[in-house]
Amino acid sequence: MSTLTVTKLTSKCQTTVPEKIRKVLGLGPGDSVTFVVVSEKEGKVLVRKATPIDLEFARALEGTLAAEWLSKNDDQAYRDL
Repeated sequence: MSTLTVTKLTSKCQTTVPEKIRKVLGLGPGDSVTFVVVSEKEGKVLVRKATPIDLEFARALEGTLAAEWLSKNDDQAYRDL
C-alpha cells in the first residue's frame, strides 16, 4: 500500500501527523514515533510507531548526548535549519 500525504512545518519545525497516517500506524494521543533515515541522498525517512525498545534505547542515550546536543556550537551550526 502506498499513501502520499503532505503536511507543512510550523515556524518551530513541528508538524501534525495527518489523520490518514495516524490510522495506518495506529497512533493516538501520547504515542511516540521514531524517524529512521533510510536514504539521506534521496531524502527518505521511515516513520513508525515507537516500540518499548525504541523508548528504552532513547532513554539510555539521553544522558550521554545531552551535552553534545545542547552545545553553543550546535545552536550556531543548526540555527538556519
